[in-house]
Amino acid sequence: MPVKIVTDSAADLPRELAEELGIAVVPVYVRFGEEVYRDRVSISEDEFYERLTHDPVHPNTTQPGPQDFLEVYQKLSSEGADGIVSIHITSKLSGTYNSALMARDMLETGCPVEVVDSETLSMSVGLMAIAAAQMAKAGESMDKIVAEVKKAMPESSMLFLLDTLEYLRRGGRIGKAKALLGSVLNLKPMLTVKDGELVPAGQARTRAKGMDKLFDFAKEVADIQDLAVVYNTTPDEAQALAERIGSVFDREKIRIARVGPGLGAHAGPGAMLVAIRKA
Repeated sequence: MPVKIVTDSAADLPRELAEELGIAVVPVYVRFGEEVYRDRVSISEDEFYERLTHDPVHPNTTQPGPQDFLEVYQKLSSEGADGIVSIHITSKLSGTYNSALMARDMLETGCPVEVVDSETLSMSVGLMAIAAAQMAKAGESMDKIVAEVKKAMPESSMLFLLDTLEYLRRGGRIGKAKALLGSVLNLKPMLTVKDGELVPAGQARTRAKGMDKLFDFAKEVADIQDLAVVYNTTPDEAQALAERIGSVFDREKIRIARVGPGLGAHAGPGAMLVAIRKA
């Protein structure tokens, strides 16, 4: 059996694509008060965003526990996996990577497991997992897959457009982006990821200007291997942006994904991002 790929739901991989490539996705936990849900398992994206915008209780998120990962590793091992490559959201924003490391150390089947801190999030992780799964399906070795993932890390970039920083502030994940707090009302914050942390990448005076910046970001990157447009509550905008980027990059290769509850709790409604993996 080939090497198997594992990621977490903060990678925002579309379910159909994960199933097609055989990628196991371990869900993040989302909590509204005393109610606990598993990201995209016991609460859908639509249900989550309805509650996010109308429920007076602000949601919190918790990383999967070691037992969650152990169960997945044991299952894949029992099915005859030659090895497991587990690729996860940056450890500077989540404890998911550490949970996966603990599960690897608990596994007693002898199946080798390599846990990778992607130092990024959302479909930047997803694009790495997709590339790894494609290599696994082609019969590549575990060592070669891990090397390719680590090579992809510095070649991966993303740009976020948010409607507000309020949800990041509430969730305590604002980090260096707090520098944008207190800016002129209605400016749209732009963020990126650097060294595993969210950092400011400017502001847009209007949402339309922010969409222009996302397009310019994609247009200015040379040698794009994979590209994803990721939205959470504005699918029409995502389609329009994908069509626009399709004028400078092969539209058939542009993936559209949705920010799930695990990240949506911190991004808030109206989030949009472009994730790129260079060749």
